[in-house]
Amino acid sequence: MPLRDHFHSPVNDKHRWDAVHGQWPGEIVRTLFDLLPAGFVAEPKIHHGSSFEVDVSMLEEDDRQSFADESEAAGGTATLTATAPPLTVPADLSELDEYEILVYDTDRSRTLVAAIELVSPANKDRPETRQQFLGKVDALLRQDVCVSIVDLVTKYQSNLYAELLARFGQTDPRLGDPPAPLYAVTLRGRKPKKRRAVLDLWCFPLTVGQPLPTIPLWLSSTLRIELPLEPSYQETCRLLRIA
Repeated sequence: MPLRDHFHSPVNDKHRWDAVHGQWPGEIVRTLFDLLPAGFVAEPKIHHGSSFEVDVSMLEEDDRQSFADESEAAGGTATLTATAPPLTVPADLSELDEYEILVYDTDRSRTLVAAIELVSPANKDRPETRQQFLGKVDALLRQDVCVSIVDLVTKYQSNLYAELLARFGQTDPRLGDPPAPLYAVTLRGRKPKKRRAVLDLWCFPLTVGQPLPTIPLWLSSTLRIELPLEPSYQETCRLLRIA
């Protein structure tokens, strides 16, 4: 069976997208079990971030009440801890949605060497969350971690890979104009001696109705494996009874 659209009818009439995102990392770990050399382990990680709308009037009321409560607790005497800040502003402090597979080198004290990030709707629904996601990927690349991004989210048209390249002042002509929203990509940073650092990129556009690709995953500067996404995706759909 080919790639499904998990965000529109008929699939999402019976199955939630996060069921796939929750199950798929474990199935990818199963695939990696037979591919990783000795000394490497893969683990799934899922973290649901929090997201909420900030009501400025409620924020101000809550702050006033909290300062009053602190003052009363201090016997009515103003203290430094109860002094109102000179400025309070709304801020999006929501946590990042994470559906990922992390690969560690156990011979180097569990050094993180690769990460496979499954994009969620919350990672690309707003400029703020996109920048949060890209900041994480940017930081991993700077730590010499190979990063693969897999985006199946048809609900939003943003392309995080294109936005990441824009951070470096680059584009990928294979993405088209505008960039297609579905893709799998592997990114690897390299720092050649006496030369400027570079990014190696392997991008695979995805299409609903077509099989998923096999992507490269770098475990070191010289060691690479080929990870097929199709078997683990199909097993996930089979276990969840997604036709």
